[in-house]
Amino acid sequence: MNILFVCSMNQWRSPTAEAIFKNGSIHSVRSAGTSGSARIKVSQPLIDWADMIFVMEKQHKQILKERFHTDKQIILLDIPDEYWFMDPELIEMLKTSVAPYLE
Repeated sequence: MNILFVCSMNQWRSPTAEAIFKNGSIHSVRSAGTSGSARIKVSQPLIDWADMIFVMEKQHKQILKERFHTDKQIILLDIPDEYWFMDPELIEMLKTSVAPYLE
């Protein structure tokens, strides 16, 4: 299964999610950002690649629906932009929020 995590800048939240979930042998994981200055920008090829898309905030979901053509489910994690890369609290929130979808 191909999993895409999306936040704004692709600096803290989505790269953390990519880092903690990429080591699973059943999943391929990538991350991207919605901002024009994101480290890795979300694109139609990334959307097409993904089987499952997780976004950190409601605005990310709206942006994906407006900019890209997809009928894939976009799952809102509702994680605000107040964490650093690999922040222990962020890691726990991600694991708790995402785990039910990966079982």
